[in-house]
Amino acid sequence: MQGRDALDVAGAVLSAADGSIRRLAATRPGELDRIEGVGPAVAARIAAALELGRRLAREEPEHRARIQGPRDVYARCAPVMRDLVQEEFHVLLLDVRHAVTAEYTITRGTLDTSVVHAREVFRPAILDSAAAIILVHNHPSGDPSPSTLDETVTSSLVAAGEVVGIPVLDHVIIGDGRYVSFVETGRLAAR
Repeated sequence: MQGRDALDVAGAVLSAADGSIRRLAATRPGELDRIEGVGPAVAARIAAALELGRRLAREEPEHRARIQGPRDVYARCAPVMRDLVQEEFHVLLLDVRHAVTAEYTITRGTLDTSVVHAREVFRPAILDSAAAIILVHNHPSGDPSPSTLDETVTSSLVAAGEVVGIPVLDHVIIGDGRYVSFVETGRLAAR
């Protein structure tokens, strides 16, 4: 019946399977297209959706790497960041167990600096409901020693995190084969 509402068709499909998704999953697409409003294309879409559901049910939970300290941050980020010819500033978003849920590149700068604003750092953290964040950037010179600007930016981001309720757990600077952690060096209190 042309013009039939999608919800009506969905109800008819479910009724044909006696209200059981399991029975519906066992139904062959050729049987589904006998239902009014369901042609071969819709039957194929239903079969595809059910197959996706089966695959989702079989899939193992996603393993998220937990960050237990700055060494874990270095192991995760250094392979990409240590050889860059310009400075990049990243933020790692963490869940309540300190597992990484996402990593975002906030800025790409010049050879020795990148401009970082709190709004860019915390926007993805707020949108993704992060429980905490870790700041990460590289020094293309290979020397991970924090500059005065690094310390100023970190202080302002820690203050912004307190305002929005998303703590900054650390700031790790990636160098050539080494790193500096603001927590390990006492520049930032451990949380």
